[in-house]
Amino acid sequence: MLYYYLVPLADTFQPFNVFRYITFRTGGAIMTALVIAFVLGPRLIQMLKVRQGKGQPIREDGPQRHLLEKKGTPTMGGLLILLALTISTLLWADLSNLYVWTVLGVTIAFGLLGFADDYLKVTKRSPDGVSGRVKLLFQAAVSVVAAYAIMELHSVQVIGQTAHLSGTVAFPFLKDFLLPLGWGFLIFGLLVIVGASNAVNLTDGLDGLAIVPVMIAGASFGLIAYLVGNFVFANYLNILHVPKTGELAVLCGALLGASLGFLWYNAPPAMVFMGDTGSLALGGMLGTIAVAVKHEIVLGIIGGLFVLEAVSVIVQVASFKLTGKRVFKMAPIHHHFEQLGWREPTIVIRFWIIAVILALIGLATLKLR
Repeated sequence: MLYYYLVPLADTFQPFNVFRYITFRTGGAIMTALVIAFVLGPRLIQMLKVRQGKGQPIREDGPQRHLLEKKGTPTMGGLLILLALTISTLLWADLSNLYVWTVLGVTIAFGLLGFADDYLKVTKRSPDGVSGRVKLLFQAAVSVVAAYAIMELHSVQVIGQTAHLSGTVAFPFLKDFLLPLGWGFLIFGLLVIVGASNAVNLTDGLDGLAIVPVMIAGASFGLIAYLVGNFVFANYLNILHVPKTGELAVLCGALLGASLGFLWYNAPPAMVFMGDTGSLALGGMLGTIAVAVKHEIVLGIIGGLFVLEAVSVIVQVASFKLTGKRVFKMAPIHHHFEQLGWREPTIVIRFWIIAVILALIGLATLKLR
């Protein structure tokens, strides 16, 4: 919005020229989202406490410590992230950019799904909300639409190398190879977006555990989006240039600021839980950005912690169904370490360290071509 109204005035008032720069607007988006989260946080948390009464229902089959320590903590804290992120994006992003609307659309749609799930859990006083089948069908439908929109956006870019980007998958370390999937890209995009959404959802089990890796991944993809969207930098690094995706750095900035603000209230002991409202939305957002900037596989590296959490659940379920035995004491894997006697802050901080290491490895692929 600011871009739309202030950039045309730069010819008469030169300081407004800074609004042309993605870096400036990304910084503005970070600070705006952070301030909004700080201002709205206490009021929103109080409102959630009043309306939810006993707070989020705790899984009875989870760690017993959670039944005592986390009982009564309100959920749906993801609303704070979504409000701050959306308002900041609308203020600072170039709203004529269709990549912005595609990513924002997925984020809000998945947030609404998560909100419905959290609402049912709270009102029914049960850990069971929206059925898994309904969740997957809704996520799949939204993801296919988003993947199709991104395919169309990739196909209309005819500058330089971008004419053949639509429906293809790029691989780290290989600068010239693109795997053409055609319409199969819709399925691939669906798997990336839905997989990222549910992986973040599974990670959100301890205070602060999910939000910091989300911030790390968001900051990493903000940098990737900026580089991929800039012809000079993309050419220097020998990475695919996808015009106009640089604007997604502003969304990543808004995500970073909103997440920082939320972490203030989610740090142990948490005053509010993110809930599915936040985790499904943020995972979907990361997945959609990865598809847009053609770095889907790199998301698997940078978001390796989320992959680990999801794989631990898949392995646990498969092992129990096939052999009747469990590989882990409890899944997702952060609960396994709890059962081993690790304290919650130890698990959370060590997982943060892993997320940083994986992000550095993922970013290193930008130069190793």
